Amino acid sequence: MSQTLFVGGIAYGTTQQGLSDYFSAAGTVVSANIITDRQTGRSKGFGFVEMSSAEEAQKAIEMFNEQELDGRKLAVNIARPKEDQPRRNSRF
Repeated sequence: MSQTLFVGGIAYGTTQQGLSDYFSAAGTVVSANIITDRQTGRSKGFGFVEMSSAEEAQKAIEMFNEQELDGRKLAVNIARPKEDQPRRNSRF
């Protein structure tokens, strides 16, 4: 069963392909997504990597948490489900 990781501290210049390639050293990467700002398209500095198994996800945490990628130290841990939050009203 696949396991999704939260990856914080991603450099603005890091690409989704670069993130996927980096994490592939720990096992099979199902997907890698860097979250971007809707208006500017610029990276928000975090993303998610889905590994093909819980064992590979744990290995990735051990290998990459507190390690540098593109000059920035990463924070890697198991992603938690987004909690239900009331939608914010925007005046724009």
